[in-house]
Amino acid sequence: MNTSQKQTRTSKWIVGIILTVGGFFMVLPFLWMILSSLKTDAEIMQFPPTIWPQEFTLDNFKELFFAFNFAVYLKNTLIIVLCSFGGLILNAMAGYGFAKYNFKGKNILFYLVLATMMIPGQVTMIPVYLILNAMGLTNTMAGIVLPGLVGAFAIFLFRQFMSTISNELLEAARLDGASEWKIFWKIIMPVSRPVIAVQGILTFIGAWNSFLWPLIMANDEKYYTLSVGLQLLKGQYASNYALQMAGSTFMIIPIIIVFMIFQKYILQGFNVSGLK
Repeated sequence: MNTSQKQTRTSKWIVGIILTVGGFFMVLPFLWMILSSLKTDAEIMQFPPTIWPQEFTLDNFKELFFAFNFAVYLKNTLIIVLCSFGGLILNAMAGYGFAKYNFKGKNILFYLVLATMMIPGQVTMIPVYLILNAMGLTNTMAGIVLPGLVGAFAIFLFRQFMSTISNELLEAARLDGASEWKIFWKIIMPVSRPVIAVQGILTFIGAWNSFLWPLIMANDEKYYTLSVGLQLLKGQYASNYALQMAGSTFMIIPIIIVFMIFQKYILQGFNVSGLK
């Protein structure tokens, strides 16, 4: 092995060690949170602190659901997640329309959609709230769900991906007698699986972590989401760190699982061509 190869191998080892140490310190707070959720509050407060629980307990999670109404918050959050996945189809339809159909004002309309990406969501919250209030949808699940069904970024992502799909493929399907609806479901959607997976991850994370809009729209606790419930938990049980750790763990674990399962699609969604 010559000197250059030795230097290259040494450099790789050094980079690997640095990344490993950095990764450990990044994961450590999450590991501490998860393990602390399985401790008693007395054990969390003891000094010196322990990372591994002396005695594992699920009492914190039981208290979340039986004493703090987390089951209702979970139900509301799952409703928002499912409706958001329905909105994912609407975003795909809009992206397909911008990518493959020609109609009057198409470019202007698309630029207007992109322009909304430059406007912070906090700016539009008041007018959207006033519109929904005039429609009688405040303090309802519909009022919480509707504004998040479609988004400019998702439409843009689908449009950019679907623009790479061969027009000849679609024309061949039309010549074979396929309807536009069938083309969308049988050709466009299967080919777009990578970008659907990417947007699905982003949609899940956004819906699962929904906090500000449900807090604004809901006056009744029966419409609160997990994020709002977790904030209430921190306010009412400020001194019960074990319970707070359990609530935070319950919020973060599903996101980690979904991300680990679908992470391979992230780079594919941005780089892969639509033409297989």
